[in-house]
Amino acid sequence: MNKAGIGVGSASIVLVFAVLCLTIFSLITFVIAGNEKAMVDARAELVIAYYEADALAEQILVDILSADLLPETVRGIEVHKRWDDALETELIYFFCDISDIKILYVSFVIHDDTFDILSWHMQATDDWEFDDSLNVWRGE
Repeated sequence: MNKAGIGVGSASIVLVFAVLCLTIFSLITFVIAGNEKAMVDARAELVIAYYEADALAEQILVDILSADLLPETVRGIEVHKRWDDALETELIYFFCDISDIKILYVSFVIHDDTFDILSWHMQATDDWEFDDSLNVWRGE
């Protein structure tokens, strides 16, 4: 007696293939989720460190503005000043550490009874070098 149609063996092969595909896709999803979590955790640490440095910079700015003379250090942070030819005034600036490779740079000028913040931003402190080791064809 000949039976027509799909036999038990081919159904088992399809089932094994489907389970194998689902297992591989679940492992890929698990690895991607772990990588995403690590990236989100690193970003959260950076944001927390930025706002801690921001709060410290605000306290330093208040301390500098309330002082009679410009102090050399405030709350353990060195305060620098230099003459700015473009503004024709003395520029005051300081750096607050955010991480090993990032700082919060703050610069401002003091007028008679007011002050202007010129810069309040995060900067990278590590050196960046252009990588030209890859030989790219330029159409010549």
